[in-house]
Amino acid sequence: MNHTSQTFFTRANTGLPPNYEMLKEEHEVAVLGTPQSPAPSTSTVIHVHSETSVPDHVVWSLFNTLFMNCCCLGFIAFAYSVKSRDRKMVGDLTGAQAYASTAKCLNVWALVLSILGTIILIVATVISIQSFS
Repeated sequence: MNHTSQTFFTRANTGLPPNYEMLKEEHEVAVLGTPQSPAPSTSTVIHVHSETSVPDHVVWSLFNTLFMNCCCLGFIAFAYSVKSRDRKMVGDLTGAQAYASTAKCLNVWALVLSILGTIILIVATVISIQSFS
């Protein structure tokens, strides 16, 4: 068996850079050089403002709907919260803020009335237990 050794030329062996294809633009820059202008170069900075965050209170409304739905205020607040989220998705931040404000007000009232109702229920239970004793 006769084995002949062959040398395989790789890019590292040939001295060519890893990407040996020169694009047309690179060739023009290499031939012509970098552009020279007497005027100083100016730059433009664009500030992109982030979207104003509008809380929609969906989680709070859902909690009030499921656990403390006093006079259905939690459900109504949930409806306004969903409307606020829809307005925010459309890009109407003014409408989203209006619906979110209404949802927040309804959530506060639902929470206050539920806490007062719970306190009244506990006090009434304690009084009724004491009256039987």
